[in-house]
Amino acid sequence: MTNILWLQGGACSGNTISFMCAEEPTVVELVTDFGINILYHPSLALEIGRQVSNLLEDIVRGRVHMDIFVFEGSVIQGPNGSGTMNNFAERPMLDWVRDLSNVADYVVAIGDCASWGGIPAVPPNPTDSTGLQFHKGKKGGFLGPDFKSKSGLPVINIPGCPAHPDWMTQILVAIATGRIKDVLIDDLQRPTTFFTDFVQTGCTNATSFSQKIEGGFGKRGGCLFYEVGCRGPMTRATCNRILWNRQSSKTRTNHPCLGCTEPGFPHHDLEKGSIFKTMKYLGFLPKNLPPGSSRLGYYAQAGAAKLVSAVEKTFGMDHKHPDTSK
Repeated sequence: MTNILWLQGGACSGNTISFMCAEEPTVVELVTDFGINILYHPSLALEIGRQVSNLLEDIVRGRVHMDIFVFEGSVIQGPNGSGTMNNFAERPMLDWVRDLSNVADYVVAIGDCASWGGIPAVPPNPTDSTGLQFHKGKKGGFLGPDFKSKSGLPVINIPGCPAHPDWMTQILVAIATGRIKDVLIDDLQRPTTFFTDFVQTGCTNATSFSQKIEGGFGKRGGCLFYEVGCRGPMTRATCNRILWNRQSSKTRTNHPCLGCTEPGFPHHDLEKGSIFKTMKYLGFLPKNLPPGSSRLGYYAQAGAAKLVSAVEKTFGMDHKHPDTSK
């Protein structure tokens, strides 16, 4: 039996909704097939009021063993480090987070807000929100850069806005079955199983990206990177390999990838004019490029590809470009 406690801080519950849509395995299968016992979840539990605070006290004092502490949402530290902007079970939530993290065998941050602050941490950040062990891309966060759970592992980050449901359930299964130490984590403490390939891997618009064919919302054929801010070429996630609801993804419906598994999300700190728009130099050179691309080399390649495309259109040859969104 693996005991899980799930709490929410500065959250919209989007990750909980995603979690309940998991398919491989489902939430029910976590319980029936993998021996996971959910001690408490704010949307699923029967306990209320004093029952919840008693349970949390029992866990902190060692009377109830908690294998996995799952946290969703940002850690709200305001005002002035007191955490009283977010009280729960008769205490500031940040006090529960600290105490529960210290007795947990494993700590898992679910979603962007728990991983690195997410939208609540966008400046001016009036709630003083942060992630469990990162603030944006900087290691530290609420628990500090050196924190490790009783298992010896740091916080395991499952970012996303929301995170893919199967990323959550499969990591919980890996812990419950004793296979988590076989799972590699990257420098941002994300499981490399889900965060090595770029979203562009498996994207049906990939050919248009390589041929520098511009696309737009709802338009078939063409890449959304060049005009509407798609971050698929620079965002690590399996959204086009493990499809959402086993059917689709943002880019397959011609919606730009928002880069929500990266610590910079929301990118450009929601600067006016930066949402659904590719930020550019001189009005035509993309500011953000795929990792590993030299700026000069990329611009030269893009210019050559666009020249070829223009020549093909001039001579009526543009029909050769595949309709990559079908």
